[in-house]
Amino acid sequence: MNYENIIITAENNIVTITINRPTKLNALNKKTIQELHDAFDFIEKDSDIRAIVLTGSGGKAFVAGADIAEFSDFSITEGTQLAQKGQELLFDFIENLKTPIIAAVNGFALGGGLELAMACHFRIASDNAKMGLPEVSLGVIPGYGGTQRLPQLIGKGRAMEMILTAGMIPADEAYRAGLVNHVVPQAELLDFCYGIAQRIVKNSPLAIGQAIKAVNANFKPGIDGFKVEIESFGNCFGTVDFKEGTTAFLEKRKADFKGK
Repeated sequence: MNYENIIITAENNIVTITINRPTKLNALNKKTIQELHDAFDFIEKDSDIRAIVLTGSGGKAFVAGADIAEFSDFSITEGTQLAQKGQELLFDFIENLKTPIIAAVNGFALGGGLELAMACHFRIASDNAKMGLPEVSLGVIPGYGGTQRLPQLIGKGRAMEMILTAGMIPADEAYRAGLVNHVVPQAELLDFCYGIAQRIVKNSPLAIGQAIKAVNANFKPGIDGFKVEIESFGNCFGTVDFKEGTTAFLEKRKADFKGK
């Protein structure tokens, strides 16, 4: 598939998606959101792909926010539809993807950029990264899940402070708050992410998909996460991967998972 605003490369069962709008600091516009959805949907159907790294081009920004010019004159109805469609098409979509996504946060991750990173399964930041949700300084609030995912990750009080002050925090503070898992020098960011991705690739992709489903269930209103875990646990017993994993353990060899 051909894309205008993203670049896709693949190696060793790992795909890298790079948002490529450097003159706009990789800001999210409608076309980029659609292209990201299409790319993630296509990759999810490829059984050879076991992990995804998402990053931004250039050294300045992961994603510096949404493209404000696209919605500055929207009505209430249009604004509501913008948030709803964006969440369904991309942010909720990737959160529930069975293939794990690592956000390699290089530089600014602001507004929709931080919301995109938070929708990924976890985040690694470069030491020059800065993160924030500045929407209230524009007379609006985060609309792509930021008011929900940020408190889940760092707690209500810290999230309230970040959102209400519209301030940015540096990478080390994001690490202490639990917003990112690791902070590494910018030059080492992608290699560090690939190292984690390679560890993921060694495991059963079916079990990983079930684990993602079970963890996410805990944050969905009206869903009993323990029940989902029990069902997901049981589902694993019907897979070839389970038989291979347990047999390999008993035979004291490395498992060769097929994702079946």
